[in-house]
Amino acid sequence: MSGADTGAGPLGDASSRSSAGLVPRLLPTLLLLTAIALAALLLAVAIGSVAVPFSGLWAVLLGEGEPLHRTLVVELRIPRALAAFATGGLLAVSGALMQVLLRNPLADPYVLGLSGGAAVGALGAMLLGLGTAWVSGSAFVGALLSTVLVFGLAHGTGSWTPMRLLLTGVVVAAGWGAMITFMLVIGPTERIPGMLYWLMGDLAYARSPWPALIALAVACAVVVPLGRSLNVLARGPLQAATLGVAVRPLEWSVYVAASLLTAAAVTTAGTIGFVGLIVPHMLRLLFGSDQRLILPASALAGGTLLVLADTLARTLIAPEQLPVGVITALLGVPTFLFLLYRSR
Repeated sequence: MSGADTGAGPLGDASSRSSAGLVPRLLPTLLLLTAIALAALLLAVAIGSVAVPFSGLWAVLLGEGEPLHRTLVVELRIPRALAAFATGGLLAVSGALMQVLLRNPLADPYVLGLSGGAAVGALGAMLLGLGTAWVSGSAFVGALLSTVLVFGLAHGTGSWTPMRLLLTGVVVAAGWGAMITFMLVIGPTERIPGMLYWLMGDLAYARSPWPALIALAVACAVVVPLGRSLNVLARGPLQAATLGVAVRPLEWSVYVAASLLTAAAVTTAGTIGFVGLIVPHMLRLLFGSDQRLILPASALAGGTLLVLADTLARTLIAPEQLPVGVITALLGVPTFLFLLYRSR
């Protein structure tokens, strides 16, 4: 068995040394992020076009309270807040994985054309007048189709490299973009607003949050134990192979996992940008590059960011609601430019 499997050898020794510095800050950091996430969720269900006082919110959580408050909190705001948290967590974890896979700290979950494939699938269902379930299912199928297409073209008859995968994704995304434009041009006038809202990211019509929450929990349970190997992979495939990491299977696993997480997020809330780009990058600036901390922290911080962004989208011009993708773009663009300037 290799050193990566047994914990012995160069990788095991290096991981043991790094664990000594990780453990004292892992639990406090995750507890702090969990507390912030809970506070954001409480804020999201308390405020809106009709404010619910915290006394009324507590009564609703105990199964009591006014009928209006129970309807607002239980049927509308809690499902939407949980859907926002799950979507943000999925995008952030996917972004962290993509940045390790491509060895680029500014990589994004949508960089490989996944959102384009999902958008074509969802808009096609909308053009046919199908229901919400069909729109979500079509978006998921479109994202998976884009995943297979990009990976197949990038792999070819030999192996793929991060640069080849990235360039293939950019080209495929451009093709999906052309198809989206065509569908918007030929679409019926009455359906164009809904299609545009979906493209900008909108949680108003998010269905049950539980599939996305389950996907997020399963993803964290699967990828967090890979943190040691991902730390070595981030240093380059040659060094990772030297230290006993099975590089190619790990890269395939990371790519498939990131693609599935992005597909689940897009299926839940449409295309929402910058969460998967900004959150992992900011966490690395704050806490370092250890993926054993970055991955669970990304799930919590990404979910918190999108919950707060959706709350702002609901309340900024209430009773009208903005697509949450508009808020994330307004927050993400200046943050990205600052990070880009700082990286000089």
